[in-house]
Amino acid sequence: MVTAVVGANWGDEGKGKITDVLASQADIVIRFQGGANAGHTIKNSYGKFALHTLPSGVFHPEVTNIIGNGVALSPDRVAAELKEITDRQVPAPRLLISDRAQIVMSYHVLFDTLEEARLAGKSFGSTKSGIAPFYSDKFAKIGIQVSELKDMEALKEKVEGILLKKNVLLKYLYHHEELRTGDIMEELMRYRDILAPHVADTSAFLDRALKEGKTALLEGQLGTMKDPDHGIYPMVTSSSTLAGYGAIGAGISPREIQKIIAVTKAYSSAVGAGEFVSEIFGDEAEELRRRGGDGGEYGATTGRPRRVGWYDVVASRYGCRLQGATDVALTVLDVLGYLDEIPVCVAYEIDGKRCDDFPTTGDLMRAKPVWKVLPGWKCDITGIRTYEELPPNCRRYVEFIESEIGFPVTYVSNGPSREDIITRVSAL
Repeated sequence: MVTAVVGANWGDEGKGKITDVLASQADIVIRFQGGANAGHTIKNSYGKFALHTLPSGVFHPEVTNIIGNGVALSPDRVAAELKEITDRQVPAPRLLISDRAQIVMSYHVLFDTLEEARLAGKSFGSTKSGIAPFYSDKFAKIGIQVSELKDMEALKEKVEGILLKKNVLLKYLYHHEELRTGDIMEELMRYRDILAPHVADTSAFLDRALKEGKTALLEGQLGTMKDPDHGIYPMVTSSSTLAGYGAIGAGISPREIQKIIAVTKAYSSAVGAGEFVSEIFGDEAEELRRRGGDGGEYGATTGRPRRVGWYDVVASRYGCRLQGATDVALTVLDVLGYLDEIPVCVAYEIDGKRCDDFPTTGDLMRAKPVWKVLPGWKCDITGIRTYEELPPNCRRYVEFIESEIGFPVTYVSNGPSREDIITRVSAL
């Protein structure tokens, strides 16, 4: 059986914690897309960690962790994360890396940085991790696959062809020093040595494991609103963030995915540019940001303050629908305990008309939130272990969200630790 854990919103929904919790019940955890441009913050008995490339199952020694073929693979980041967790007494994880994954090169990071600087005020808010140039090369068929590291002579010839194109752009568009084949080959030889102990035909491994009855978790990065087809284009990422892509990015049949958990926060947050209808500002936003998450709402990769807002029913309903959610996990509910009243965005108003469906970006730019205000519960709910023990207004808030989005809220996270999660039986 395969379960996918994916984001219903803009990313930063708390997927890392949900995956970390569910990994204890799984045999395999798979990252299937994205790269080191975003991260998952996890707090467990070993401490607090921000993972960027490693799957969240690395804290469970019995779990096999897989970086799938759909991932933008940064070998140096993998090595650094492995060292960080083992230096902090986490047992060395079982890690397999797909031989079909492609490598984020230093020149991808360079081009990402140069392009953001060139665009200046019209930039896309990139984390400058090289992700867009990486995926551009992948689909232009000039990416470098892990399997190609086995034949360095053939790879050298390919690199020379790649640099012919890259250096034209560097010289004439960016007015930057050109790249040298020797430097790139040294980089690739270093990557070969880093990756060698982990490289495997992960698709074949998964096929055998699933036939043996093993259970697997697919771990997504970011959320529906950052999907290049269905998100807030063009302020999106460069690989599909949807559970449907999980089969492709892991190398399994789509029929294997039987459960899809869409994660959504009890309020909204986002890193980077793009439309965000329920966003709030000023002191109200700073108070929510300060209290939010575990240690505040700041990006796990960038450290940038996250934009915050109240819960957006329109975006979440759309996000869960596109993900194909069988279950919803509602996270950081505990954060809202300081509020007398809690606004919820239940619809948009566009050009004077009510809109209940998530629109394309042009219309979204003109959208205004339609609010419904619910009573708060004014107490700390951290440590509560059953749904029935939650304050009545807290339960009403959960049940209101569930009825509005139309998907069953079966997991409620009420604190940062593994133990702070409640499983409930949905009324839907």
